[in-house]
Amino acid sequence: MSSNKKYWKSVEELKENSPIVETLQQNEFVEEIPTDEFLGDKDSLESSSTSRRDFLKFVGFSTAAASLAACEGPVTKSIPYVVQPERIVPGVANYYATTIADGFDFSSVLVKTREGRPIKIENNKLASATSNANARVHASVLSLYDNQRVKRPMVNGEAVSWEEFDRGVSQKLNAVGGKQIVLLTQTFASPSTSKLIKEFSSKYNNVKHVTYDAVSENAVLDAFEAKFGYRAMPNYDFSKAETIVSVGADFLGDWQGGGFEAGYAKGRVPQEGKMSRHIQFESNMSLAGANADKRIAVSPSKQKAVLAALYGYVAGGASNKLSAELDDVVVKAKEQLRRAGSKAVVICGLQDVDAQLLTMAINEALGSEVMDTQNPKMSRQGNNKEVMALLSEMNSGNVGALLMAGVNPVYSLPNADEFKAALDNVDFKLSFAMKEDETAKLCDYVAAAPHYLESWGDIQITKNNVSLMQPTIKPLFDTRQFQEALLKWVGNDTSYYKYIKETWSGNLGGKSWEDALHDGSFDSSMPVETTEFAAAAPSASSSASRLLQNSGEGLELMLYTNTALGNGEQANNPWLQELPDPITRVSWDNYLTVSKADADRLELWNENVANGALDGCYVNVKVGDKTVKNVPVLIQPGQAKGSVGLALGYGKREAIQEEMQTGVNAYPLYQDFNNVQKVSIEKTGGRHEFACVQLHNTLMGRGDVVKETTLEIFNTKDKHVWNSVPEVSLNHEEVPVTSPEVDLWDEFDRTVGHHFNLSIDLNACTGCGACVIACHSENNVPVVGKSEVRRSRDMHWLRIDRYYSSEDTFAEDNEKKENFDGLGDSLSGFGELEEAAQENVQVVFQPVMCQHCNHAPCETVCPVAATSHGRQGQNHMAYNRCVGTRYCANNCPYKVRRFNWFLYNKNDEFDYHMNNDLGRMVLNPDVVVRSRGVMEKCSMCIQMTQKTILDAKREGREIKDGEFQTACSAACESGAMVFGDINDKESEVHELKQSDRMYHLLEHIGTKPNVFYHTKVRNTSEV
Repeated sequence: MSSNKKYWKSVEELKENSPIVETLQQNEFVEEIPTDEFLGDKDSLESSSTSRRDFLKFVGFSTAAASLAACEGPVTKSIPYVVQPERIVPGVANYYATTIADGFDFSSVLVKTREGRPIKIENNKLASATSNANARVHASVLSLYDNQRVKRPMVNGEAVSWEEFDRGVSQKLNAVGGKQIVLLTQTFASPSTSKLIKEFSSKYNNVKHVTYDAVSENAVLDAFEAKFGYRAMPNYDFSKAETIVSVGADFLGDWQGGGFEAGYAKGRVPQEGKMSRHIQFESNMSLAGANADKRIAVSPSKQKAVLAALYGYVAGGASNKLSAELDDVVVKAKEQLRRAGSKAVVICGLQDVDAQLLTMAINEALGSEVMDTQNPKMSRQGNNKEVMALLSEMNSGNVGALLMAGVNPVYSLPNADEFKAALDNVDFKLSFAMKEDETAKLCDYVAAAPHYLESWGDIQITKNNVSLMQPTIKPLFDTRQFQEALLKWVGNDTSYYKYIKETWSGNLGGKSWEDALHDGSFDSSMPVETTEFAAAAPSASSSASRLLQNSGEGLELMLYTNTALGNGEQANNPWLQELPDPITRVSWDNYLTVSKADADRLELWNENVANGALDGCYVNVKVGDKTVKNVPVLIQPGQAKGSVGLALGYGKREAIQEEMQTGVNAYPLYQDFNNVQKVSIEKTGGRHEFACVQLHNTLMGRGDVVKETTLEIFNTKDKHVWNSVPEVSLNHEEVPVTSPEVDLWDEFDRTVGHHFNLSIDLNACTGCGACVIACHSENNVPVVGKSEVRRSRDMHWLRIDRYYSSEDTFAEDNEKKENFDGLGDSLSGFGELEEAAQENVQVVFQPVMCQHCNHAPCETVCPVAATSHGRQGQNHMAYNRCVGTRYCANNCPYKVRRFNWFLYNKNDEFDYHMNNDLGRMVLNPDVVVRSRGVMEKCSMCIQMTQKTILDAKREGREIKDGEFQTACSAACESGAMVFGDINDKESEVHELKQSDRMYHLLEHIGTKPNVFYHTKVRNTSEV
């Protein structure tokens, strides 16, 4: 019997003659089907012979409005595959090797795509010489889907076609007359681009090319050019180093382009009783200083005296102006360098040509194998003198056309106001820009530039190694590369792809073009462009004398770039804005770091409010006649007295989403491109609210959280002395907590199948944060914004805890706690242990994610069994089952479970990429986007492990060691994280679990985690 029931889709349908219902019934699609996009325009369609059957074949009936073929490009509107490309298999990821080269970050990477959408950046192991994917590189995939991007070429603010754009440019360039045409560009480090610019110069005889780096390395470039005749930076292989002495160089951060973590970490893991010795002289607490065996807090001017003294002791011939205490430290450092000989290296971060010449002279005197001048880095080419000369030329009216690419001088130039005024004297101004930024807004012509994931390119990162850039998606918008434009303007119809291929024809280091493109890099001996003559390098002794003339009176400002925003190129990236600074643990801000002594003297303060959140006061910061107002203050342990620090890259306002308009612009203080400035600060009114994810600063003597020892004890004492297993009482006898006899649970047999473990070596972890961003990218982790972070509601599945010592060392902390005598002593003592040491302070980093306990406290308290344990060792979460009681979070001793207080997806209150169609293209389809009211946490990337298992099963083979990965372990350039199957007795993770340094976090609780750590060892040996 048939049913006569009528079903209503909405209450609106019950109303007679509802205009809404009629509209919906007559229009199957709410959105117009984009037939013009794939069948041509209306004029050509009328004259076409396309049959109705062919039309329906293309349209795919009702699925037509769903999504252009993804392999072809922008998945804003697409049609289903008629003939599916062989390389695209729905549900299967494709990987492409390419290179990021945005003028600040240079790295060869792999790009993971799904159905044509790039969704994740990974390290390119085939290009290890040029692969250093830091947090910004991993986050750059989100910048592809930035809805603030310029979507088409514009002339005087109006959108135009490229044909009209090109005609206008040609007319303007031909009308320049006798004036100069200036190309002001970022560092491209691209041989084909250099060749193209020469061809452009041949057509227009009055062309000048000026390279501008927002964050300058001009001093080392000038020093290297004076010695070797071309602009480059010495390369360093820290894996060869036995002694490293750094003077103001954060070589684990962005110093000279970064990328040194992997080599450094190899020497930091104790092997056969040996590890490198790292001594750091610096003013700001940096990543390098935090990882050093010995850190000496000294002001920037004293760093120059330290370098001069080191040269005098190593090579002879320089006077000494150090205090007795500091001189003693330098003498000991000199002895370490001499003992290491060719395995020693000295590096310097001061923007001073004399300092850089002296550094190279010291390394030459040592015969250092660590410093490499034969294969130097080419990723910085900026010339400050030429930039300043350009400003003069603009003011004098000699520049007829200014073509800019990859630069934003109106934001980042120290004298940006002068540049802005000088632009009025230029007849024709054009900017190639991804966003309508501060500079593009002032230009007549704005060329919409593509993202690097939509581009072709060749990048000479080091002299003898070239990386290739290839598009991983068809351009999302109507964009064009700077190089493609140059080809058009010189009348060359060749595509830039073919131009690159021809440039390197026969010079691919023995590889075919296809192999080079597959690998992403190749070795090449193409000569670099040398200067007409190499100026005679000044003598090292005269350089040392000039360094000693610097006065250290007054307060000194050290400008730096942090791991999140760098030079500010990706300021509109919410992943990076919410990435906590590894040292301060503050996100969504830059701030003035001040020592406790200077803060007390100037009456500056930080305090915690009722909910624990951190607040601070404001100051005005003045350098010369430039003042940056209302800069928040953060009192920083380890900051050298007489110095303050401030990060560049913040304070952008144009083409930046309102929520990402954070911090203050410190570039006006970057006078003469020098990162050290004489400064005065003035306290102002107001209270600044920080978003700080870690409000406890010290371990308070809890040596079972981070275990640590010295190299001497590690080599001479039994492991039970420095890595003892906790014991509990059983029948009045002490029994190891790992013993099955004291378990509350019956042990589950996990010897069959896979059993996954993650190893984390605290010696190799530098705290860089790349793993945090990789986890965001792989697992669709939401961004919650500054206000929610301030409420301790950040959603990071992985955090990197940073601890300061309360005394000068963590060992002294433990000793102090053990010697508490009585209740009164312990009450006052623990209060003291909460406060970090201020000048001489040790730092340690500890990544913490869900520990995937085999005896998991969360599983026993969940009333709906939403969290449970799997046979392979993972602690699972069934999101649809979770009702949000949060009992599991309360019962978790590691505090790694995150609660969705709000719906972060498709919610305008959280406008951080998940609520717009373009931003959601970055989401990983293998991982569900969680809804409001559920707990979420690290899954040990179960989607990745299961794919590895299924691939091997389909191919009928065993899984090789190293195939199993998590997002964090794959992103870890330093090798601190190793993931694998401990049931594979040949695996690296199984071997690591047998190490004497292995321990579990809070092992005395008996949770038996599947994540384990390695005791941190410090090389405290003095010569």
